[in-house]
Amino acid sequence: MTLLDAPAAPDTTAAPLAARARLLPALDAVYRAQLARARVSRIPLLFVATFQSLGILVMMRGVVDPGDNPSAHAVVAGSSVLVVAFVALNLLAQYFGRLRATGGLDHYATLPVPPAAVVLGAAAAYASFTVPGALVTAVAGCWMFALPLTHLWVLLAVVPLAGAALSGLGAACGLLAPRQEIATLLGQLGMSAALLLGVLPAGRMPGAVQWLRDLLPSTYGVEAFARTFADRPDWAAVGGDLGVCAAVGLASLALATWAYRRAVR
Repeated sequence: MTLLDAPAAPDTTAAPLAARARLLPALDAVYRAQLARARVSRIPLLFVATFQSLGILVMMRGVVDPGDNPSAHAVVAGSSVLVVAFVALNLLAQYFGRLRATGGLDHYATLPVPPAAVVLGAAAAYASFTVPGALVTAVAGCWMFALPLTHLWVLLAVVPLAGAALSGLGAACGLLAPRQEIATLLGQLGMSAALLLGVLPAGRMPGAVQWLRDLLPSTYGVEAFARTFADRPDWAAVGGDLGVCAAVGLASLALATWAYRRAVR
């Protein structure tokens, strides 16, 4: 066999890798995938979260007088935001804790998507399930405590902002916890804090507990919604509470993104 008949040497040059997906298209893809996956498994839990909040309304109706008073405002607003805390904080902490424990994060690490898209997509998908439950709870609470439904639309701003803040904390708890059981515990503790500090009227709490309440991100969503039940709502204060909630949401999602990078490293 001559030199001309010899087979050509294989090309060992490495093929260039595909470019990483941009943030918004990757975020949309992760969001749709998470939404489709969670639609079947999370809807029963959403019913549980809504039923839990409705049960709290019934229980508080026996100790808080209906009508235009701060206690009734706090109970209805806190119960509505509690649906968000149950799904966005508690369930998301368990989800990321399970992913880390079972090696599921390796799948996302191989995808050419930015880490922020994974965290934001999962958080947005979980928070999306809370909107119907929060609206049902708010309507039932207004009926039980004789409060107006005029400014119920504010809840459409409260739910995503409070959901972003709580989802970021839930994801960070799941990604930073050394074991899956600890992630579940942190999610349960966070939801219990949202229940006790968000539903109970702030004026009846000790000073130290009120200080802890101010550290909880969902508090500002509760305060924003509760202010709208007044005859003449202070819209500047409502906007300030929503702004704080948005700022905390950005910070908590940034923390969750850092925790994701640390977990898959």
